[in-house]
Parts: sequence; C-alpha cells; structure tokens
Amino acid sequence: MAKKLKLYGFNNLTKTLSFNIYDVCYAKSEREQKDYISYIDEQYNSDRLTKILRHVVEIIGANVLNISKQDYDPQGASVTLLIADQSLTGNTERALNGDDLGVLRGRDTIVAHLDKSHVTVHTYPEYHPDNSIATFRVDIDVATCGKVSPLNALDYLIGSFDSDIMTIDYRVRGFTRDVTGRKCFIDHNITSIQNYIKEDTLKKYDAVDVNVYQSNMFHTKLLIKEIELQNYLFNLDVYELPPKERLAISNNLRKEMIEIFSGMNIY
Repeated sequence: MAKKLKLYGFNNLTKTLSFNIYDVCYAKSEREQKDYISYIDEQYNSDRLTKILRHVVEIIGANVLNISKQDYDPQGASVTLLIADQSLTGNTERALNGDDLGVLRGRDTIVAHLDKSHVTVHTYPEYHPDNSIATFRVDIDVATCGKVSPLNALDYLIGSFDSDIMTIDYRVRGFTRDVTGRKCFIDHNITSIQNYIKEDTLKKYDAVDVNVYQSNMFHTKLLIKEIELQNYLFNLDVYELPPKERLAISNNLRKEMIEIFSGMNIY
C-alpha cells in the first residue's frame, strides 16, 4: 500500500476529466434517422443524465451543491452539477473562501455560488443525410478540487453509454504542499488513463495514449474492435439485407468510426 501523503493545510490540486463518447448507428431512411434521433433524445434526456451524474458524484465521494438541467429542441440535453469535496448539511450559513465565491444559507437554498468543482454533460445526436449513418456524441466533464478523483468514475461512465469511440483527457493542475513546505504537483501515481479502465473493457478496444508526463496531462483514445452488424441497425434485422448490402453498411460504419477516432476524413 502506498504511503499517504501528509499535506500542509488542504489539498487544492485541480483534477479534470474530459470524456467524449460516440455511438454510431445505421438508420436506412430519413424517417428512420429522425426516429433514431428521437429515440436517443428520450433515452438520454436530462432526467436520466442527472441520475448518471448523481451516481458519478457518489462514486468520487463528493457532494452535490446545485443542479441545472435542460432539454433542447429539436434534440440534445445538458446537465451541470456543482459539487464540493465536503458535506454541507444542517442549517449552516458560511461564506465560501479561496476559489469559492458566494454564500450558502440552509441545506437546500443557494443564494449565490461559484464552487471549485463541477460535473457537466452535453449530448449531440446527429445524422448524415446521404449515407444513412447516425451518430450520438456525449461530452462529459468532471472537475474536482481536493482529494476526490474523477478517475474513480471512469468505468461507470463507460458502462452508462454505448461507446464505439472514446476520447478521454485527464489533467492535474496547480499545486499543494506537504508538511515540510515542499510543493506537490500531483498526489497519486498514474502512467496512463488505461490504468483506471477494467481489463475486460480494454480488451474490446484498440487504445492509443498521448501523454505529457512533465505537465501531468494524459490522453487516451479507444476504438471498438469488433462490429456485430445487428447491434448497429436501427429498426432493421440483419437477415433482411443481402450479403453485399451488409458488407457495404459494415464498411460505412467502420469508416465513420475510423474518421472520428483519427480526426481525419477518409476519401
């Protein structure tokens, strides 16, 4: 077991996890594409996203201060949770200090606030009108200040969505001090974001790391290895399609995934 780091005062390191998920689907007609967008919009509305983020906050051991959520027309949703790494209970009244701004009065009422930590999610469903490919993107940001770590929620987030491509960034900023006054720029060991993803999950993906260790910046991209076509067809059975069409659809799906993964168009 690693020896615990003894700090002077409090831990003010800022840890930020940015997590982009892409789900790709084949919806043959324009009507099916619109139905897919409606289906995704209902599956991942702001209420469900709020439940997911609440569980993320529980996993990392933080506490919710405030929730803001919104569903959009024609599609998409956003949720933001302000969080703290300590419990705020009872009829307390206290001024937030340091990087915090604002006043809390009572357990449920926030008069004004700007806390150090937050969790946000935004969804972006869209479809390609020419090749019947629809994509669903989810952007999640978990920013914490103190000893709580957003990496602890990574496996849960991956399992909460159908993920064909994932782009994950993790960065530790600022510094704190140990009891001798020596600066600490990171308070945990990490060589790769992959260290925090279950081995069974990693086996399903091709993964690439781009890390800048001297800046405590870590970047990982993952691309699903196998495509089981039936899982990518919206309101369509694979056996309704002739072999040549199945192959063409599979190739289009893979092309879409590779372009998103690489950040380049394939002509």
